[in-house]
Amino acid sequence: MEEVVMENLFNGEREAQIGAANELANLSSKQRLKLAERGVIPPLISMLHSKDYEAIEAALFALLSLAFGSERTKSRIVKSGAIPGLLNLLHCQNKSLIEPSVAAMLILSSCKSNKLTIASYGAIQILVQFLNQHFSNDSISMQAKLDAIATLHNLSTCHEIIPLFVSSGLVFSLLQLIHISEKSSEFVLKAIMLLEDIVSLSNDALQEAAGMSGSIRALVETIEEGLPQCREHAVRILLFVCKSCREKYRGLILREGVMPGLLQLSVDGTWKAKKMSRELLLLLRDCSNYGTKNKQSNRELIEQIMQEIDAEEGRVVETSTLRLVEEMIAKLSV
Repeated sequence: MEEVVMENLFNGEREAQIGAANELANLSSKQRLKLAERGVIPPLISMLHSKDYEAIEAALFALLSLAFGSERTKSRIVKSGAIPGLLNLLHCQNKSLIEPSVAAMLILSSCKSNKLTIASYGAIQILVQFLNQHFSNDSISMQAKLDAIATLHNLSTCHEIIPLFVSSGLVFSLLQLIHISEKSSEFVLKAIMLLEDIVSLSNDALQEAAGMSGSIRALVETIEEGLPQCREHAVRILLFVCKSCREKYRGLILREGVMPGLLQLSVDGTWKAKKMSRELLLLLRDCSNYGTKNKQSNRELIEQIMQEIDAEEGRVVETSTLRLVEEMIAKLSV
């Protein structure tokens, strides 16, 4: 069977090539690895550049089958020039080709040796554009959008290319997508995880995230409405922002109404979220007016926090918020 597949891919007519590509998925992993070593990848990549949708689809699934579970084959596929063809397919109008193309990018980007090469073809900018263009487009599945985010996440582990993430407009796009999406969705979880990674590695990205109109509001909403992990990532980003320039961002964060969600998170968040929310709460205190925690009664500290919320947010604090403050103070006192 291996010989037939090789012969048809290299020398067969259209139908024989498509049949051979489809047959690859039925072979064992050992057989696929042997075919990859014998040079079966180049004819499949040539099929990606054809105008024949059926041939392209067969080649895509054959490449996915070859890449699955083999770092060596993933590297061979990229070295053989697959990336330009895959990126071109992200611009096509055929859903059945776009989705496996994104899946292939995801699998290939998981290989450490591929990351720089993939980025060198402009993949980051193209994936950002893909997310911007297709997010509200129901013709593309949510899985394809998640795969695009996951591909960017894979690439972000290569710190050498972080500047490309910043210049691509990814920070702006992620914050926009988080703002318009359901905060408890898996997409927001993946997006905010990626955003946290980027701002933790690049001060330029952090300053862009902090200064973008509506960004702090989107993070506050995520703390209030997101999944437990989303809330944890959101509070960490706000903590980065506040630490980067407390004098500049403290008031902005408070005016966006962060206190109720932050206080709630300090009580019922994940272990990491509780720790970070308490740290952020202390940063948001007006240190010029507060003494140390040990020199104040809980009631005095509560009253000062309440006064600050009133002053910064310009609104009356509800009884439920007071209870949250009291719970937070009790936790901080432990």
